[in-house]
Amino acid sequence: MEGKSAAGTRTIALPDDSVEALFGPYDENLRFIESVSGVRLSTQGHDLQVAGDPAAVARVEQLVERLVALQQDGYPLSNGDVKTAAELLMQDPSADLRDFFLKATLRPGGGRRTVSARSLNQKRYIEAIERVDVVFGIGPAGTGKTYLAMAQAVSYLLSKRVTRIILARPAVEAGEKLGFLPGDLQEKVNPYLRPLYDALYDMIDGERAARLLERGTIEIAPLAFMRGRTLNDAFVILDEAQNTSSEQMKMFLTRLGFGSKAVVTGDITQIDLPPGKTSGLVEAIKVVGQVEGIEFVYFDDRDVVRHRVVQQIVKAYAAYTATGSRGGTGQGSPS
Repeated sequence: MEGKSAAGTRTIALPDDSVEALFGPYDENLRFIESVSGVRLSTQGHDLQVAGDPAAVARVEQLVERLVALQQDGYPLSNGDVKTAAELLMQDPSADLRDFFLKATLRPGGGRRTVSARSLNQKRYIEAIERVDVVFGIGPAGTGKTYLAMAQAVSYLLSKRVTRIILARPAVEAGEKLGFLPGDLQEKVNPYLRPLYDALYDMIDGERAARLLERGTIEIAPLAFMRGRTLNDAFVILDEAQNTSSEQMKMFLTRLGFGSKAVVTGDITQIDLPPGKTSGLVEAIKVVGQVEGIEFVYFDDRDVVRHRVVQQIVKAYAAYTATGSRGGTGQGSPS
């Protein structure tokens, strides 16, 4: 599949049916591989020419070989898969792409639609949810914390591993005091729960989701509504947990009953609580961080699955915050 033409240069002959997937539209994937590896890529027919530092050239050669092997085994490579694989192997040359793509893929709706891990941390997150009953996913926006938890929840429900899904968020913007808002209770809380509905409807077709919501098989509610309940045979997700109080977090964690799983997601750099109020998520890291049966998975800018510029924005804010330039307590969203 390859030929050596000069030190630090490789010419890789690609199978006909691999060219389109590997190159991407308008060679988009090749430009991405260049950006993460530091090599220079050019094409001549079905040949891919790789030039640069010998170690980087060898990693790109390894990347291409593994992607071709995956495709020849019947795995349908997407543009996103090629980019994910490139980032993975640049971070960890020993990463097993076959294991990553085949084992870190969910089919939450039970059909052809799939949800796949896009980073090593996302893969660890999926595996942790499968392995233990309480998982904390902590990191910046766009890293897939809630989306992957929702995919797991729907998969568990449809395979009858749980009997219901409960999705909760603190309505911190309204101080959990929703009475002054117009409309009935559902209309009052919907703005704060909308991201959960969006993720749900992305997993299940609208009509089926509506039936499950109507029957209470899937319940979406403010965190305050969890008080006094015991949740058996349920997959429970607490989103935006950085905005819980200490009391709310303890209350939530002690709701878990038999046959249930809980996933807690949040971004401790985006706390919207009043000054001086301790975040329940920040406290939980210290209190239950060593408890057996609980795992913490931390995400960073490399796990952001939105537009690539979002990775750079997350990294820039992290660096800015680390310098102490913002001052104050470090709480509150940047305006």
